[in-house]
Amino acid sequence: MTGSPLEAEITRLREEVCALHAELTRYGLVVWTAGNVSARVPGHDLMVIKPSGVSYQDLAPELMVVTDLHGVPTDSLPGDSLPGESGGEWGNPGLSPSSDTAAHAYVYRHMPEVGGVVHTHSTYATAWAARGEPIPCVLTMMGDEFGGDIPIGPFALIGDDSIGRGIVETLRNSASPAVLMQSHGPFTVGPTARDAVKAAAMCEEVARTVHIARQLGEPLPIAPEHIASLHHRYQNVYGR
Repeated sequence: MTGSPLEAEITRLREEVCALHAELTRYGLVVWTAGNVSARVPGHDLMVIKPSGVSYQDLAPELMVVTDLHGVPTDSLPGDSLPGESGGEWGNPGLSPSSDTAAHAYVYRHMPEVGGVVHTHSTYATAWAARGEPIPCVLTMMGDEFGGDIPIGPFALIGDDSIGRGIVETLRNSASPAVLMQSHGPFTVGPTARDAVKAAAMCEEVARTVHIARQLGEPLPIAPEHIASLHHRYQNVYGR
């Protein structure tokens, strides 16, 4: 099955996910090996995600790990229901997937509209998460991108899908593509991995701006009807 459409899609997504990690460093959203980007493989219960513990400057497309939507690397799966699942025509690199893989996988299983997930520890957004406080929608760009406040998700320990459950429970009740997991940091989602990276960069930008505004006084709220109008225009008209 070498050269199959699925193998070609895996190759494309590995290249895209690897390249998008450079955007995290470009915008100062991560340090050392922290943070990760993943992408759903369309039409299959698979995803592509950053390996654990590999420095950003050492990342390469062939190092991106392919897992199922429970976070199990494809070369560890029993059976042969898809090409490459057992022994791998696209072969995993012998690296473990990101320690946040369970959270990403849970989001994909429960939010079928999501095609990309990003996690960072960007400074200002994480500072809001440490306070357990949503970022209030006091900027028109927040209305555009987030459709309201950037919400706080519950505290959860890493290691299972608890973080994923908190992300899904919070974002299901919000227009925002970003959630600040309490005492942890931001997770963002999007129809593609690139959209999720954009949301991560925008999340940090508004977190910084609103923080600075608070040093000068209390920011002025935007009326809910104006937020709804901004969000509708940006999502459905702007750039179309």
